[in-house]
Amino acid sequence: MGASLVRLFFHDCFVNGCDGSVLLEDTSSFTGEQTAVPNQNSIRGLNVVDDIKSDVEEECPGVVSCADILAIAARDSVAILGGPSWDVKLGRRDSRTASLAAANSNIPSPASNLSTLISRFQARGLSTNDMVVLSGSHTIGQARCTIFRNRIYNDTNIDSSFAKKRQGSCPKTSGSGDNNLAPLDVQSPTSFDNDYYKNLINQKGLLHTDQELFNGGSTDSLVKKYSINPKTFKSDFAEAMIKMGDIEPLTGSNGEIRKKCAMVN
Repeated sequence: MGASLVRLFFHDCFVNGCDGSVLLEDTSSFTGEQTAVPNQNSIRGLNVVDDIKSDVEEECPGVVSCADILAIAARDSVAILGGPSWDVKLGRRDSRTASLAAANSNIPSPASNLSTLISRFQARGLSTNDMVVLSGSHTIGQARCTIFRNRIYNDTNIDSSFAKKRQGSCPKTSGSGDNNLAPLDVQSPTSFDNDYYKNLINQKGLLHTDQELFNGGSTDSLVKKYSINPKTFKSDFAEAMIKMGDIEPLTGSNGEIRKKCAMVN
């Protein structure tokens, strides 16, 4: 669940800023972001945020936003799994709107090449270094077969034994085993460490976008740096998470403090 909460925060911030818009459910008169291609059948942790919000509302109603709760939950998830901690800036307010179109266009596809990844992050005010270090969150969590099938059968920059192992639980035929899971970090999938980068150097990145970071391009040197400097990785990751949390927050009289995270007041 920790990895899912970090991913939920990322998918929130990349769509019109860190405003809790990803938490809003569809209604007959409102279209949210949860049915966007990057989110449908894949985002998890919504119930965890809802439960936290319910408890917080009992203690101090109308004070803490869902956007702030998600930011804190992402930080705590990383810390609990052995990663760094950092001071989360607070005071975000919740959006009254969401954008299905922006969710489909702003969040990078797992089939993206390096230049697309760099440009998508730059569009949100994040550097190439930020992109590489934030990708290190794939040291935890899992991915569905449908997301990495093309990589393990068609990519050439992949360790053959690793590919064969993954093919064992992810059939080549689309529609067969689509939801079978595999760890993003083959070495230590429940520990927040720098093994992710070591995997990339050994061509054992599970997603195409993971391996793009170490494929003879401009980010190879950053992957090498983080593979041998775990402390640098963790400190840079914390800084990049703070920076991502600064993307277009709603403050002052903008937005609202939702009573329930899944719906506007």
